[in-house]
Amino acid sequence: MAAFAANSLLCRLALAPAAIDAASFTAIRFVSGALALLALASTSRGPRRQPGGDWTSAAVLLAYAVPFAFAYVRLNAGTGALVLFGAAQLSMIAAALWAGDRPSWMEWTGLAIALAGLVYLVFPGLTSSPSPIGVTLMGVAGVAWGLYSLLGRRVAAPLAATTGNFLRVAPGTLAVTAACWGSLHVSPRGAVLAFVSGAVTSAGGYIVWYQALRGLTATRAAVVQLSVPALAALGGTVFLAETLTLRLVLSAALILGGVGVSIAGRAR
Repeated sequence: MAAFAANSLLCRLALAPAAIDAASFTAIRFVSGALALLALASTSRGPRRQPGGDWTSAAVLLAYAVPFAFAYVRLNAGTGALVLFGAAQLSMIAAALWAGDRPSWMEWTGLAIALAGLVYLVFPGLTSSPSPIGVTLMGVAGVAWGLYSLLGRRVAAPLAATTGNFLRVAPGTLAVTAACWGSLHVSPRGAVLAFVSGAVTSAGGYIVWYQALRGLTATRAAVVQLSVPALAALGGTVFLAETLTLRLVLSAALILGGVGVSIAGRAR
């Protein structure tokens, strides 16, 4: 979750001041991530594995990555976070219920507390009339990320699977960039931020997430991701010199406390 929060900060630093366009950011992010994963796989100990993954996972990952970047051009951070994580959690919990998972009352209580904390956190940033296109794009990104997480629960080799998925996604992001050729703009700062987002927080974070998913139910995996906006906001106070407010402290306590209640409920 810390890696995902760092990824959100990098995206905000790159796109908010228009240091880079959304298509170029996405392409650099996933091409650099694929190269980093290939390098990591070549130096890993043990038997060499060919890149794994599958086209279904790659397709939903691309369906998350492209709308995510383009939506943040049209939405502020508060609205974007609420739509993204709301859509992701709803899709994952719906899939869990469909598959027969029956969360306990403590898990439902923890989820409700965490969602309340998320709404409280982003409420000042919500606008009365957000961009319909931005909301739609972020909703698609949230559902796609939820599906990608669910598909990751059956992965046996996270490094090989993530490498294969990034290799399949990279050409798609380059195609999107080519389609947006007339509106591309890349500054050195934007390129560096996109590179770090891809090679470090995306590539590394996705490997760890796939590894963690092997020990999580779909419901628990949905709930723990609600901690990302709080961690990103707290990271903003440390790395971006943003103000540490009472609202941030209280909302972070609600979100992390709700996640803790939900995990404790599953343990019982």
